[in-house]
Amino acid sequence: MPLAATPLHQGLDRVLIDAETLEHRIHELGDELGDEYSDTPPVLVGVLNGAFIFMGDLSRRMAVPLEVDFMAVSSYGQATESSGVVRIVKDLERSIEGRDVLIVEDIIDSGLTLQYLLDTLQRRNPASLRIVALLRKDKADAIDVPVDWVGFDIPDEFVVGYGLDKAGLYRNLPFIAVAQVS
Repeated sequence: MPLAATPLHQGLDRVLIDAETLEHRIHELGDELGDEYSDTPPVLVGVLNGAFIFMGDLSRRMAVPLEVDFMAVSSYGQATESSGVVRIVKDLERSIEGRDVLIVEDIIDSGLTLQYLLDTLQRRNPASLRIVALLRKDKADAIDVPVDWVGFDIPDEFVVGYGLDKAGLYRNLPFIAVAQVS
């Protein structure tokens, strides 16, 4: 879907997933996760900065008691491709030992960041550790990371919106768009 020529949309090629489709799928995921965690309150671990909108909408749809915490893990910086070096920028505020943990990720690209995060959190002895990702790119060279729930599989294009950014911009778009890469 083409974009209007507004300052907010400059640098974007097209809408990949519109706001209505996003909302519908997140409602489905939230309902399913609410059923999955009906017996024990999970700790949702949002991966900052990109997952904050997804996690907010998803958690509001889950009709169960839950806790939230955040981590910031970076392999991009200001670039549009992963550097291959992962580092924790912000760690959890609470212990997850013995808890059911659900990692809430915005996008799985190379799989490197998510694999690092899984390894790090598994060493903290959670009762369970599962993943929900809004987007998963179709990349032949990606690390095979076991993801329990995926909102959308997308082509290998640089996307922004709904929390995802390009050099800090476009996070506030209510849809997912393909960004121009220069």
